[in-house]
Amino acid sequence: MDFALSEEQQIIQAAAREFAQNEIAPIAAQFDESGEFPEASIRAAGELGFMGVEIPEEYGGSGLDPVSYALIMAEISAADASHGTIVSVNNSLYGVPLLVFGSDAQKKKYLTPVASGKVNGAYALTEPQSGSDARAMRSRAELSVDGSYYTINAKKSWITSGPVARYVILFAQTVQADGTSSGISAFLIDAEESGYHRGKHEPKLGIRASATCEIELSNYKCPVENRIGDEGQGFRIAMTVLDSGRIGIAAQSLGIAQAAYAAALEYSRERKAFGAEIGSFQSIQNKLADMKTRIEASRLLVLQAAWAKGELAKNGGKNTLNASMAKLFASETCMFVTHQAVQIHGGMGYSKELPLERYFRDAKITEIYEGTSEIQRMVIGRLETGLR
Repeated sequence: MDFALSEEQQIIQAAAREFAQNEIAPIAAQFDESGEFPEASIRAAGELGFMGVEIPEEYGGSGLDPVSYALIMAEISAADASHGTIVSVNNSLYGVPLLVFGSDAQKKKYLTPVASGKVNGAYALTEPQSGSDARAMRSRAELSVDGSYYTINAKKSWITSGPVARYVILFAQTVQADGTSSGISAFLIDAEESGYHRGKHEPKLGIRASATCEIELSNYKCPVENRIGDEGQGFRIAMTVLDSGRIGIAAQSLGIAQAAYAAALEYSRERKAFGAEIGSFQSIQNKLADMKTRIEASRLLVLQAAWAKGELAKNGGKNTLNASMAKLFASETCMFVTHQAVQIHGGMGYSKELPLERYFRDAKITEIYEGTSEIQRMVIGRLETGLR
C-alpha cells in the first residue's frame, strides 16, 4: 500500500504552497476586513491553472487528477479560506456539471473562460426556503410553445461568487408548454442578459472576501440549448456535483486546520508562563496531540476520497460515501482545531493582530455549506444501512 504522492503531485503542491504563501497570505487579513473580492490574486490563480484543475486543457483547464486538486485546495485555504472558496466554486460547483453533463458546444463557450480564470462562475441551487431540501425549490422554467427557450423566474440565495460571476448554473422546476412538470432541470445563465438581477450581499461571519449574494431572475429567456443535460436530470446533476464539491471543502477544512495547528505549535514553543514554555505543560500537549491526530486522519480521508473519485470515474462509479465521510470528519476537525488553537493562544488568539480568529471564523462554514454535518451523517447512515 503506497501512500506517497507522485513526483508531479509534489511539484504541484509545492507550486500551490509558494503561490498561496507569497501572493495570498500577505493580503488575506486586508480582504477579510474589507470584504472586497480579491480580483487580482484570483486572476493570478487562473494563470497558474488553479481555477480549472481537473478540466481538460482543450477547455481551458490544467487536466490534472483529483488528488492534485485536493492538494491545491488545501494549500490555498491554509493561506486564506476565502480564496479557497472561490477556487472551489469554479472547479467543482461550476466546472463539474459542465464537464460531466455539458455538450461540447457548452464546454467551449461556457467552461473554457471560467476554467482558465478569465471570468467567474457560480452555482445556484439554494433558495430562501429550501437549503438542504433541494426538491422543495420554487424556481420555475417554463418551456415556450415553440420549444426554443425557457422563461425562468427564480430567486436563489447564498450564491457564492454571485456578485462577480458572469455565468451561473441554475436549477429550476421545469414546466412544459402544456403545464405538466418534468422535474428539476439545470440551466446555463448569462448574468449580462436581461432579466438577471443581483440582490443583497450577505454579511458573513467568515470567508468574507468570498462574495455572496441573492440572485433573482424575472422572465429571463434561456435558450433551450443552454439547458445542461436532459429535462428532469437536474437533481441528479446537483447531487453529482456535490459529491465532487464535498471533497474540495474537505480539503479546504484540512488547509485551515493545518494553518491553525502550525500557529499553535509555534506559539507553544515560544510562549512562556510560570517559568517554562507552555508547550511543556501536559494540558497543552494533550491539545496538540488531539489536533495533530485529527488532522492526519482528515488528510487520509481527503486523499482517499480524491483518489477514489478518479478511480471510480473510470467505470461510472459513485463516490458519495467517501466524499461525505471526508467532508464530515475534516470540517468538524477544522472547527475543533481552530477552537483549540485560539485557546492555546489565549488573549492573543482573540485578537485581530493574529490570524487565529480568522481561521476560527472561517472554519465554521465548512460544517454548513455543500451539505451540513447533519446531512453528511444522514447520507452516510443511509448508504451504510440501505434504509431511508
